[in-house]
Amino acid sequence: MGSGDQKIDYVFKIVLIGDSAVGKSQILARFSRNEFSLDSKSTIGVEFQTRTLLIDHKSVKAQIWDTAGQERYRAVTSAYYRGAAGAMLVYDITKRPTFDHIPRWLEELRNHADKNIVIILIGNKSDLEDQRDVPTEDAKEFAEKEGLFFLETSALQATNVESAFTTVLTEIYNIVNKRNLAADESQDNENPASLSGKKIIIPGPAQEIPAKKSTCC
Repeated sequence: MGSGDQKIDYVFKIVLIGDSAVGKSQILARFSRNEFSLDSKSTIGVEFQTRTLLIDHKSVKAQIWDTAGQERYRAVTSAYYRGAAGAMLVYDITKRPTFDHIPRWLEELRNHADKNIVIILIGNKSDLEDQRDVPTEDAKEFAEKEGLFFLETSALQATNVESAFTTVLTEIYNIVNKRNLAADESQDNENPASLSGKKIIIPGPAQEIPAKKSTCC
């Protein structure tokens, strides 16, 4: 499958959504290339990056899609969401409106994406604690109500970015694996190959990944 240096066992598509300038592209750059650029430009249209991780000794390729949050790119939606196994819903902890728009993004996601998509809510820019406009509690409460994972990240400081992606990818992997086991057991009445394109079951009530307490002050 390509370069031949490594067999890819799974490819999972993850979409990043949220308002403009909340740091979606920065989160993506940090995860895929371990970069952060202060003069980030607005993303035009769509771009995706890939990175391969080992989960449970299997090689999992994450294909992460990033689109600009501006309304005028809304036309990208259905193709953008199609086939996504996971989604990261990103807001900026220093800009309340970006959090207030999350329910609308979630609704759009649920309208366009597979109903079993694994979703994590991400409060980005946690390094700007002194400018915080969205209390962690508010986001945690929303995530619990909607059955989402939740983490606060800093693409600038690389805090929790890795954890956020690993959480989503591991959850998708576990779900697909359970599917495959179930398929093997019921092989007689259904061809398991037909499951390969199917996506997946939503996690239970928000499991918050214990955030490392930032030791400051």
